[in-house]
Amino acid sequence: MSARRTSGDVGARDSALRRLLAEAGGELETAAAAAAARFAERAAAEGAARVAYARLETPLGVATVAATSRGIVAVGLPNRSLDEFLAELSVGLSPRLVEAPGRLDEARRQLEEYFEGRRRDFALPLDWTLVPGGFYRRVLRATARLPFGATATYGEIAARAGNPRAHRAAGTALGLNPIPILVPCHRIVRSGGDPGNYGGGPEMKRWLLRLEGAQLTSGR
Repeated sequence: MSARRTSGDVGARDSALRRLLAEAGGELETAAAAAAARFAERAAAEGAARVAYARLETPLGVATVAATSRGIVAVGLPNRSLDEFLAELSVGLSPRLVEAPGRLDEARRQLEEYFEGRRRDFALPLDWTLVPGGFYRRVLRATARLPFGATATYGEIAARAGNPRAHRAAGTALGLNPIPILVPCHRIVRSGGDPGNYGGGPEMKRWLLRLEGAQLTSGR
């Protein structure tokens, strides 16, 4: 009888020890995550990382925004995988990437307000490093000046960039836009009534145009 009690006592002690270890492990994991986040924020603030990025929830899914010391350099639409987004930043800018939400608080706030229908204009500096030069850059600069709720055709935006016949090249430039939403390529539509191509897909483009109350002809 005494041996059975001793075995039961040992089992109870083992169970209690496992519980304590599990709780300690959870606390250590939380502390490690917090320390990693603090390190990332410090690395971004001190320039040890060239590119900081953060995730944000939108009605269309989770988007990603990245910035350098110059300004916002890239926006990953909700249909874009994080791994693909970071891989392109690593190749195009620098492998020194760090997740630092605090560094991007203002950008995330403004983007969230936009997606909630509470913001029409952005007050954020942009880094155009990933934007090709020449005509492509002129197209995206002209696109950045399009106001909330307005649209232009591919031919019209090509004309504003200095070459009214280059509507196909304008479409290529828009397809290469690394800063969608902030450089609102979704506001460029086809003259025949169709929204046209978009990195996030046609349904996302229609959603954004509806959000802005853009005046579209039937069929768009």
